[in-house]
Amino acid sequence: MTHYHYGRELRLLTPSHFQTVFDNPPVKAVTAHITMLACPNQLGHPRIGVTISKKRAKTAVARNRFKRQVRETFRLKQHDIPAFDIVIIAKHGIDTLDSAQMADTLNYLWRKLAKRCKQYQSA
Repeated sequence: MTHYHYGRELRLLTPSHFQTVFDNPPVKAVTAHITMLACPNQLGHPRIGVTISKKRAKTAVARNRFKRQVRETFRLKQHDIPAFDIVIIAKHGIDTLDSAQMADTLNYLWRKLAKRCKQYQSA
């Protein structure tokens, strides 16, 4: 049975975890509003970290909405993604997307990232 949880073990928690992904990400997936960077890990499952600045979304409501949608789409797609540490970065204009557009963009990026991660592992 597949479990769709989002526990502590599925998150990047410390600045050093984020920094390893930022230093040299071998896998990237990019759209006009969101960038995903990924680096392989040895844990056997993917982990995510989300970054969004006040410059990108002025209100805490908009920043939290973005983070909630990222976490929810990851929770549902986590079994399709290989063991990589992933950092999601919001770009300018992220607060202009409505929920449906953001969900479509995130689902597209998860598919693209999973495909590129599997290609990286096989190479």
